Amino acid sequence: MPSYRSLLSHREFAGLYVSFTLLVAASTLSGFALATLINAQTGSPFLTAVSMYGATFATVIGALTLMSVADGRRPRRTLVVLQGVSLLGVAAQAVPGLPLAIRFLLLLVVGFFQSLGTGTRLGLLAEVIPAESYALARSLMNITSGGMAILGYAVGAVLLRVLDPTGVLLVATALIGVGLVVVAATVREHSIRLTPRPGLRQTWSTNVVLLSSPGRRAVLLNLWVPNGLIVGCAALFVSYVPEQAGIPLAAGSAGMLLGDLTVGRLLTGEQRRRAAFGLRLLLAAPYLLFVFEPPIAVTAAAVFVASAGYAATLPLQEQLLELTPDAVRGQVQGVESAGRMTWQGIGAAIAGGLAQLLPTAVTITLLAAISLGITVLSRPFVVRAREGGRLVR
Repeated sequence: MPSYRSLLSHREFAGLYVSFTLLVAASTLSGFALATLINAQTGSPFLTAVSMYGATFATVIGALTLMSVADGRRPRRTLVVLQGVSLLGVAAQAVPGLPLAIRFLLLLVVGFFQSLGTGTRLGLLAEVIPAESYALARSLMNITSGGMAILGYAVGAVLLRVLDPTGVLLVATALIGVGLVVVAATVREHSIRLTPRPGLRQTWSTNVVLLSSPGRRAVLLNLWVPNGLIVGCAALFVSYVPEQAGIPLAAGSAGMLLGDLTVGRLLTGEQRRRAAFGLRLLLAAPYLLFVFEPPIAVTAAAVFVASAGYAATLPLQEQLLELTPDAVRGQVQGVESAGRMTWQGIGAAIAGGLAQLLPTAVTITLLAAISLGITVLSRPFVVRAREGGRLVR
């Protein structure tokens, strides 16, 4: 059975993994520093929040326009170029006195190119490791992403005590630069792809085919919407328990990491497939307790248990990969990742809007109930998709 150690002994995977880890750390640091800078400059909670998470909305633009570059003939070169653009974008944020409009434009540009980089990286990942190791690799990357985000905010808070936000942005730039060098030094060029010239037309053509099947749409729906709605629940923790919000947030991170570790490392592919539906139910069901406004200890336990359900993305991603021919793996996985990130932003926006009209506990319960309903109603289509054919060009 493959293990994390065996994966990391693979030179190309190790290179992709290290560069990914450095990019997550850099993104966390740069987002934290930029939010601190804009908060000090404007005092606006809205602009501060957008500066931290606004780049996720640019990912859907990448998915709809140029994601086909993820399946170009020279994916290694593409990844190096895209990471270079991210480096320049973050470095530009370190320029003192930059107008706010330019800062937000740079934020969107970096988010756009990072979404293309994600598709390219995931396409390469599916090529450099055996298919039976794919879920384990994604599990390791998910765990690392969550862990580096937590660590990044902690390190960012420490750095801001000794550096100004511009200095932290320069640290983030350096991390991206190191990651770029690692990719260039460890990943070889995979030039076996026979796809047409990437561009807007090719992106739209593949996206239309991708979304033409009810089964594939159901898989994507399950990857995007239930997850996004529960992220919306978590976005309300500060409003729900202002003085103790860190407790359920930390519990959620711990549960997510444990779920990814267990499902990715301990379960076989068949066991993951059988567990997918139950995990998606688990993701939402504990949040129904919020209607009773339980004590903080019960709240934290419920969030911890529920967050293990995020691991349902692993078998669903495997299923999507099975439905995807090699030639468009990068674009399809890039679309999946971009849609999931975008729905997390949408979920937070929906939650915030509803909480303006309803009590916070009721809003959390309502979002969880909707998440459960979507999971249950779409299950027959997800099951049917396993029996369908592969995505064709």
